[in-house]
Amino acid sequence: MAHILAIDDEQPILDALARVLRAGGHDVRCLADPRAALDADLSRFDLVLCDVMMPDLDGFELVRRIRPRFDGPIVFLTARVAEEDAVTGYGLGADDYVRKPFGAAELRAKVAAHLRRERREHAHALDFGAVRVNLTGREVEAGGAAVPLTPTEYQICELLARRPGQVFSRAQIREAVLGWDSDADDSTISMHVSRARRKLAAAGTDPIATVWGMGYKWQL
Repeated sequence: MAHILAIDDEQPILDALARVLRAGGHDVRCLADPRAALDADLSRFDLVLCDVMMPDLDGFELVRRIRPRFDGPIVFLTARVAEEDAVTGYGLGADDYVRKPFGAAELRAKVAAHLRRERREHAHALDFGAVRVNLTGREVEAGGAAVPLTPTEYQICELLARRPGQVFSRAQIREAVLGWDSDADDSTISMHVSRARRKLAAAGTDPIATVWGMGYKWQL
């Protein structure tokens, strides 16, 4: 039996999730208000199911805020199927998507698959040798010392470090870090990345690479 947290602002969806997963022997806690997840004890859950389109606090922003406190699989529930949405979700730390409307067999199979192959270390940090992204403290450490990044610079580093080697465009970074309604443009992201790279270089490391014409990637 796994302990699963389901977050969706539509009660019928929550009822369906609970019914299907409890039939499979799992313990399910349902939250209709995504803001309640910010104060929940996430350590007691093995997997999180989270809707994307929710009022006040959308799924992308919610996952960005809870991922530092939760090391298990996160699966988005969404009717959105655009590739850029998937990239944004994966960049924030999501593991998979289930498209709405979903079938009971598909949902049970995806949940079972993620629980079965979940082997990640629950350390609340990403280690790259001399460079460490402390997810709990929300800081990047180089040689054991914290690099003085601004919150935005840190969020960019975390986004890239969660998917080392994957290229993120400036638009994807802007949306994931600053949100859907930000007035910032690509040049703003370039500025934040440039400042972060200067600080990291001063600390003796250079984990962010420019992929010309495409964006940036974490190269450690």
